[in-house]
Amino acid sequence: MPEQSPSLRKELEELLWVGLGAVPGALLRWQFGVLLQDRDVLVNVLGSLILGLLLGLPYRPRVQLLIGIGFCGSLTTFSSWMVSSVDLIASGLPLAAFGLIGLTLGLGLGGAALGLWIGRSLCALAIKRSEPPR
Repeated sequence: MPEQSPSLRKELEELLWVGLGAVPGALLRWQFGVLLQDRDVLVNVLGSLILGLLLGLPYRPRVQLLIGIGFCGSLTTFSSWMVSSVDLIASGLPLAAFGLIGLTLGLGLGGAALGLWIGRSLCALAIKRSEPPR
């Protein structure tokens, strides 16, 4: 059996990390759909919060692949958010569609900012705790 090239091995390892994160993200999204009729706002804001948190923490490639791309990528979907908006417009509810777009966008930005703040605060606290006492 021929030996794999280092780049192929790295790509396969990254694929594994993304896949391991994607399955629980997709299952959670599906369960939100079972429990809640309109899940787009909730899952998109939750995903934004988690991604913001990851951004505020020290960069760890495997964690980014597992949670950022895999989990959050399958939990949140731009396409379903847009389809829900178009469906509202087609149903004669354009104000509801623009409300959905504005609400999701505003809460998503807020969630990402909150996650970033939490991540940076946790890092600052960890650094402060690791400093020797004066």
